[in-house]
Amino acid sequence: MGRQDRYDAIVAGAGHNGLTAACYLARAGLKVLVVEKNDWIGGAAVSRSLYEGWTYSNCSYVCSLLRREIVRDLELTKYGLQVIPYEGGATFTPDGDYFAYHSDHATLRREIARHNPNDVDAYDRFSQTVIRQCRFIRPFLLRNAPDPTSLKPRDMGELLFLLRKAHDLGARELGETLRFWTMSIGDFLDEHFESDLIKAHLAGSGIIGTGLGVYSPGTAYVLLHHYMGDVDGAIGSWGFARGGMGAITAALGASLQESGGTIVTGAGIDRFLVRNGRVTGVALDNGDTYEAPIVASNMDVKRTFLTHTDAADLPSDFRRAVERFKIRGSSGKLNIALDALPDFPAAPDGAAFLRGDLHASTSLHELERAYDDWKEGRWSRDPYFDMLIPSQIDPTMAPPGKHMMTVFVQYAPYDLNVDGVRSGENWTDAARAAFADCVFDKIEQVCPDIRDRVLHAEVRSPLDIEREVGLTEGNIFQGELTFDQLLFNRPVPGYANYDSPIEGLYLVGSSAHPGGGVMAAPGANAAREILRRNGRGKRLPGYAA
Repeated sequence: MGRQDRYDAIVAGAGHNGLTAACYLARAGLKVLVVEKNDWIGGAAVSRSLYEGWTYSNCSYVCSLLRREIVRDLELTKYGLQVIPYEGGATFTPDGDYFAYHSDHATLRREIARHNPNDVDAYDRFSQTVIRQCRFIRPFLLRNAPDPTSLKPRDMGELLFLLRKAHDLGARELGETLRFWTMSIGDFLDEHFESDLIKAHLAGSGIIGTGLGVYSPGTAYVLLHHYMGDVDGAIGSWGFARGGMGAITAALGASLQESGGTIVTGAGIDRFLVRNGRVTGVALDNGDTYEAPIVASNMDVKRTFLTHTDAADLPSDFRRAVERFKIRGSSGKLNIALDALPDFPAAPDGAAFLRGDLHASTSLHELERAYDDWKEGRWSRDPYFDMLIPSQIDPTMAPPGKHMMTVFVQYAPYDLNVDGVRSGENWTDAARAAFADCVFDKIEQVCPDIRDRVLHAEVRSPLDIEREVGLTEGNIFQGELTFDQLLFNRPVPGYANYDSPIEGLYLVGSSAHPGGGVMAAPGANAAREILRRNGRGKRLPGYAA
């Protein structure tokens, strides 16, 4: 028998949502323990030193969705968090041209006109539509999802809030909103733009991390999910956490420990302990057990209830609903140490857009063909990538004169198809090397000397992300962000308020409302619900009061 201790609440998993929930619980006066399977905290928001002198944000890599209310509540800037905005980006073409996405509106309009004059005003209409959708959805991020089937006063109150917001839109705008949430990003862009290159540049936000193509229904909302964050109040802006994404979770960990919370690393969950329909604690894979009347899982819904909960403790219909919840791996990632900044022949000297997100896919049809490869169980032969060099803005990521590059790739299947057999185990070292070669071939279209600059490259398949981070199939959102898996349907109808059929066992990760990304809203919302149900709601600080 290993170590045994008792706490008021235990959080399983030290990712950003788990740490956020733990911080709020500790600040409300609970004795809180966080257990983490890795020897470090952070989950997918980590800064790893895998090559001497370099720091990799080796899973999540940019910051925008993190809610300002949570940053203020938990005093994360006090613990070192600094987000540095980056400006612009570009998509390069094989013939040596590019489309530059400038943060300055007048400059952007001139650039759009260079490619297609008809798209200049179209971009303003596109932006206005997206901003309207962002303004509609943002108030729901730090609220419980309304359950239209429930007659409980709290659920009815949330439903009334939704109805008031919908009424404020007006009949026409409400119809457009419902249409937007269910349409494809390809159709949405086709309705606005003529330039294939401009459409391809904007479409990436609709497919990143998603097992869907540009013409799959629901991908317009995925774009919205990436646009509804902000940096310093600028909606839709993105930035780098100084020191890598691990700076976010390091600040959360420091905030938790100053509030009296405890973190135990190197000890993952074996199973949740349940007696007579109520959680009593956790058993760890090292033999230790900890008791608590409240247990909050930061793992995704499948790992929580299918892997670490005894089937006998759950209703069969709930288990079947969890089994149906879509969590599909579709992304790979390369983290690269560079000897010097690679050459971008198409870009003007000193171009500011090189400090933003860079791409090389030039049409929606090219992106759809990349998705076709994924459906067949292959990585995309002509992949989409989201490539950034954060060391241009954050010098802490690499030694002086050197650089760090991060490349997020669509598409890479979890179950790799080799000779007609699909399996995650097919991601051998040889397969990873071949996948990396495919990505470098595409990058060479943008910077021909890239291979000469590489000192080290970490290649991550969906299987690697699953094994290290604990995300089922390496899905970065802990479940697809399709309309059937949002709001009161996330993760399972009837359990959208972070609870479960087991009394005292809660879900605080991105499988819960409002979904994935380094947002921290699921963790904050879940903590509010846990405290409310345990008679401590008035002790919540900040926004949640």
